[in-house]
Amino acid sequence: MSKTEDVPNMLISDMRTEIPFGLGVGGGGISAPPPSSIPVPIGSHGPSHGGSHSVGHGIGHSVSHAGSHTAPHSGSHGHGGSHSSSGGSTLLGYIGIDTIIEQMRKKTMKTGFDFNIMVVGHSGLGKSTLVNTLFKSQVSRRSAGWARDEKIPKTVEIKAVSHVIEEGGVKMKLTVVDTPGFGDQINNDNCWEPISKYINEQYEKFLKEEVNITRKKRIPDTRVHCCLYFISPTGHSLRQLDTEFMKRLSHSVNIIPVIAKADTLTIEERQEFKQRVRKELEMSGIEFYPQKEFDDDMEDKSDNDKIREAMPFAVVGSDKEYQVNGKRVLGRKTAWGIVEVENPNHCEFAQLRDFLIRSHLQDLKEVTHNIHYETYRAKRLNENGGLHPISSAETQESNL
Repeated sequence: MSKTEDVPNMLISDMRTEIPFGLGVGGGGISAPPPSSIPVPIGSHGPSHGGSHSVGHGIGHSVSHAGSHTAPHSGSHGHGGSHSSSGGSTLLGYIGIDTIIEQMRKKTMKTGFDFNIMVVGHSGLGKSTLVNTLFKSQVSRRSAGWARDEKIPKTVEIKAVSHVIEEGGVKMKLTVVDTPGFGDQINNDNCWEPISKYINEQYEKFLKEEVNITRKKRIPDTRVHCCLYFISPTGHSLRQLDTEFMKRLSHSVNIIPVIAKADTLTIEERQEFKQRVRKELEMSGIEFYPQKEFDDDMEDKSDNDKIREAMPFAVVGSDKEYQVNGKRVLGRKTAWGIVEVENPNHCEFAQLRDFLIRSHLQDLKEVTHNIHYETYRAKRLNENGGLHPISSAETQESNL
């Protein structure tokens, strides 16, 4: 009878083995917490960041990076969960969980991506040129039919130009939002207001689509994911307009400050200016992207600390190519030689590009959706008892 008793005990033991919930990005152990402690990630960054990281060691890395900053748990801390599953479970055969990454890839390849970038700074700082250099194509407003004799507007204008760019079969709808007239007037009081209004209008559009009774399968995303703020290379300090703009908009959009036309400064001047700018931003209580409180874990903190220490990036833009040592390079030709845009010894353009596009582009979108948009959404829904759902008939009438 001892044999027959062993069988059910073995079955019970197997039944208690928990099914893996996610895959570690780094290929580590696979584990899962009890169902009651599994948080449901709504995206990456939750509206609140006082909580713990996602679930246990095995799954915590995968959830926090696939869905990045999740809302804090209700219940036990992620690292404290079930000890029986923390070491991982040995599967008896192939299930196919690992194919979800390929499924996600195929789906996103079909739908494509949206990325909306805003450039702010007074005229003559090379905003359009830098955006063209970043994406190696003529995507700026000036490249899309801008006339050389165009006068500086008397007030701040908002002009958006969209392009679909493709690389390696991946399509991205890129929208570049320009702000001609910013900082170019004698009196620049409140010149940030049209920009703030535009950012909030895009949140409002998205919110109205969300509360529709009949919603679109894919809501068009015109929200500003990133704002490149161009600082004049004075070598002295920030202007009052610079600090005022960033202070007022840093809580509604991801601001990335850059020092424009860095080739006008020597290496020593550049380093001193960068340190001075960082100190002034800290003293003014201005938080630029990536914000410290949004770091997922120690690995993220370590990577983002390096980026924060290097900011603001001192950059040079150019869409002209020159021959240097037998190679074609993007650069600016001077009487003393050629400033190579992508040479890290000449400027920090390559660091900005890698950070903006190759490592943090998706995170910029997630912070926009789960932090800035959620803050706006909560505020709007708390006003006047919230927004009422809009029927499809009302939507059609409003479009007429």
